[in-house]
Amino acid sequence: MISGFETIQLTTIILIVVAGFAAGWVDAVVGGGGLIQLPALLLVPGIAPVQALATNKMGSIFGTATSAATYYRRVGPDLRTAVPMAAIALAGSFGGASLAASLPAGVFKPIIVVALVAVALFTALKPNVGELTALRHDGHKHYVVACLIGAVIGFYDGLIGPGTGSFLVIALVSAMGYAFLEASAKAKIVNMATNAGALLFFAPHGSILWGIGLLLGAANMAGGYLGARTAVNQGSKFVRVVFLVVVAALIVKLGYDVWQDNFA
Repeated sequence: MISGFETIQLTTIILIVVAGFAAGWVDAVVGGGGLIQLPALLLVPGIAPVQALATNKMGSIFGTATSAATYYRRVGPDLRTAVPMAAIALAGSFGGASLAASLPAGVFKPIIVVALVAVALFTALKPNVGELTALRHDGHKHYVVACLIGAVIGFYDGLIGPGTGSFLVIALVSAMGYAFLEASAKAKIVNMATNAGALLFFAPHGSILWGIGLLLGAANMAGGYLGARTAVNQGSKFVRVVFLVVVAALIVKLGYDVWQDNFA
């Protein structure tokens, strides 16, 4: 398959478009759109897991680019932090993608579930965290922490992926002191770079279903634009609530996967 449309039915195409739009909206607000988008892609007859991962990145980069541009115009995030963080994250994502085919994701899922539970508890028990920006670090340390976050989460995105945007948001809020809205704005710039890093690896290997990827990208763009505008208009409290809902959904999904892999 090159386009992905060779054996696909119209109902599946419609489902993929709806999933792409919804994923773009969620990604723009707090990240985690892959939770919606990847399962829809796996409905394509004959698709391999690596093709689903690569095509998901293809669609997502359109949405993250659109929401990043929308956030930049309306929030004006500090590019002195976001750009180097994004550059490091791109390299990390390329490295993660290069290992994606050889390392089983199931090895990491229990660790990710524990991390997500900790993130959810931290956010729920500290209702004032992320309301206002109060940076925790000055000078070079600020940029070192930002680049470390970009490297680690970028590698994770290339290797596995689900929840990348959510991890970026909570890291920017908890480790760096940004408000949820500004954290989401920076996370979109970094997430765009992690998608690009993974695509730089996947594209030469022929893993992308280009037709479905472009269709998914168009739907993702529409959802990303609407999601970014919604987040800006509603503010950090709204982003925090959506963040908790998405993290809870990720915990349920990945927890179920762990249970299926080990006990079913």
